[in-house]
Amino acid sequence: MTGADLERSLHDAVARLNGRAVVLVGLMGAGKTTVGKRLASFLGLPFVDTDEEIEEAARMSVAELFATYGEPEFRALEARVVARLTDGPPHVIATGGGAFMNEDTRRILKERAVTVWLHADLDTLMERVLKRPTRPLLKTADPRATMKALMDARYPIYGTADIHIHSRNVKRDTIAREIIHALARRPIPQKAAS
Repeated sequence: MTGADLERSLHDAVARLNGRAVVLVGLMGAGKTTVGKRLASFLGLPFVDTDEEIEEAARMSVAELFATYGEPEFRALEARVVARLTDGPPHVIATGGGAFMNEDTRRILKERAVTVWLHADLDTLMERVLKRPTRPLLKTADPRATMKALMDARYPIYGTADIHIHSRNVKRDTIAREIIHALARRPIPQKAAS
């Protein structure tokens, strides 16, 4: 994509968002935060990571929240944060891997956002997540088997996202540009009243 092509795609992408957020979904290690920051920079939108928002609201890390309150309470808090973030001006939002599994969250995102699934293969995900051993869901005897089970359970749901982008070991700019190009080709959605 040349500079002129990128500028044209950026213009078209922003117009087609029509005030909606861009929400990145996918498993841990898919690149939602790193790609999301770059995408936000390209689009001239603020970037928000829901895990960081949750940690700030709870004054606890995600790992501490899981340990103290369990996954169901964490997911309920996550759903409230996603609803709040998509009820304002457009942002690029990176969600936690389980956020999109919540049916109410998916409904809200369908109404208020354009969802982008960053999907990656098992080897890519494991290579990335093993660099950060703080993932609560992977604190198991066999993290690779756990990740594979998460893929099997979640990929069909992630597949309902508006846009699918293959996350792989390339520069984050490459993935961000692919998202912009996909956004630029989408029809202009109507933002639901909040």
